[in-house]
Amino acid sequence: MNGAKVVFSGVRKFSTLAAIFAILFSGVLNLTIGNENLSWQVALAIFALAIGIPHGAVDHLVALPKTSRPRLALLIIGYVLIAIAAVLAILHWNKLGFQLVLAMSALHFGFGDAAFIAEQDRLENRTRMRPKVQNMFAITSGIVPVFIPLLKGSTKSALQEINPVLINWASDIEPQIKFLVGFFFVLTLILLVKDNRTREFIDLIFLAGLAIVAPPLIAFAVYFGCWHAMRHTARLTLLLPKSIAAASDNKPKKSFLTAVIPGLPALIGTVAVAVVIAITDTNLDASYLWYLLVVVWALTVPHMIVTSKIDQKALA
Repeated sequence: MNGAKVVFSGVRKFSTLAAIFAILFSGVLNLTIGNENLSWQVALAIFALAIGIPHGAVDHLVALPKTSRPRLALLIIGYVLIAIAAVLAILHWNKLGFQLVLAMSALHFGFGDAAFIAEQDRLENRTRMRPKVQNMFAITSGIVPVFIPLLKGSTKSALQEINPVLINWASDIEPQIKFLVGFFFVLTLILLVKDNRTREFIDLIFLAGLAIVAPPLIAFAVYFGCWHAMRHTARLTLLLPKSIAAASDNKPKKSFLTAVIPGLPALIGTVAVAVVIAITDTNLDASYLWYLLVVVWALTVPHMIVTSKIDQKALA
């Protein structure tokens, strides 16, 4: 499936270039506008988050590719109910919900990235990462983009704008979290060098650069929309019949777009709601980003449940 190889290679290059762009763009704007100005951060974050919305909107096609309408209806109802329950839980228990979402997201993102690489290795007939290295890479590639931005000193001003309750999310364990992130990062890099996994080494370096240099809002949003979501969409091309057929015909662009199109209604709906809010509320501020983030995090709960099966299969 040469088309599938092109999809994976292209998406991987795109995610790396997006991280590089965000690092350079953030560096320039930090020097010219400053980190205290959140207007450009919120705008870019919302744009990047929007790019990532469609990737989770085709879970029903992954969970039940061939099924009856009643079963599909039950899946959709269950999916929505879980997401609503997650939204209510996060809004009620802001700090605890935030902490649980962080832990869950780190695992979901990390093992999803490892699964992407495992599938690309299969497509290109490369030797797979050893299980120990694969697990270390999965943990590190999840905790670096999730925890590093939130442990930066500049994060407090952003959290103050979004939701002040989250400022002390790490409480008294911040030093321990920093140590663990650094430990896993360094050890994983050593293992990757030992196994001659240069491309994965580069991935982690740029993920760390994005997390360290870019403001926390930008770091998370760019990672979510331009890295995690894009790579997950590439993996969908191996599961959706129309994408598989296009890849077999050596039409990589069509294969990728076929995996994106079913999720566009979710993006259009989100944009429509955002436009309505912007028109009806003249006092639009960064607090709306909190609600957008809550929805994204809540949708991650059923999304993670659905994708855990394909992650396990890819990593087996």
